[in-house]
Amino acid sequence: MSDTIAATSAPCSTARWVRLALLAVACSLAAILSGCAGTGDNAGSGINSSSVDWRNSADPIGSFLARSKNGAGLLAGDINHPLARQALTQLGIRYRWGGKSPETGFDCSGLVLHSAQQSLGLKLPPRSYDIALFGSEVSRTDLQVGDLVFFNTLGRRYSHVGVYLGDDQFVHSPAAGGVVRIEDMKLAYWTKRYNGARRL
Repeated sequence: MSDTIAATSAPCSTARWVRLALLAVACSLAAILSGCAGTGDNAGSGINSSSVDWRNSADPIGSFLARSKNGAGLLAGDINHPLARQALTQLGIRYRWGGKSPETGFDCSGLVLHSAQQSLGLKLPPRSYDIALFGSEVSRTDLQVGDLVFFNTLGRRYSHVGVYLGDDQFVHSPAAGGVVRIEDMKLAYWTKRYNGARRL
C-alpha cells in the first residue's frame, strides 16, 4: 500500500512542480513584455520611475507607459503642447498605410492629422508633403515641443512626418510592421534624412 501511495504521489508532485515552473515563466514573460518599471536601466537603483525623465530613458516608450500606469503621468512641464500630448496618447497603435484613426491604425501623416484635429481643431491634408506647406518654417536649433519634423525616407523630401517632443525626441508612426513610437533624431538614420520642421 505504501508503495502505491509513493508511486501516485511522485507524479502529483512532478505535475505540481511543472505548473509552478510554468507560472514563474509566464510571470517573468509578462513583466518583460509589459515593459514594467522594475526592468531596464533603473532596476535596483532605488530611483522611482515617476522621477525619471522618460525622454532620456533607453526605453522611452516603456518608461512613458510605466509612468502613466503608475498614475505619475508626465513630469511637470514635460509636454505642454496639446498636439504633442495628443500624439503621445497613440503610442503602440499599429502602422497602417493610409490609416487615420486609432481604430484602423496610422501612417505617419494620419497620426499627425488625427492629433492636430483632436487637439487643435485643425484639418490637415492626408499627405506629409502637403502638410509641409502649413505653418511656418522652423530651424532645427529653434525646435519646440509640438513642431512637426519632416524626413526624406522614400527618396523625396517631406515623405515622413512626426511630432517633436523636445531633447531630439519625436513621436511618429514608422512603417509597416511597426507601431506609433518615440524616436531619437540624433540617430544617424534620422539625422541623414532630416528635411526641416514646421510650426502650426
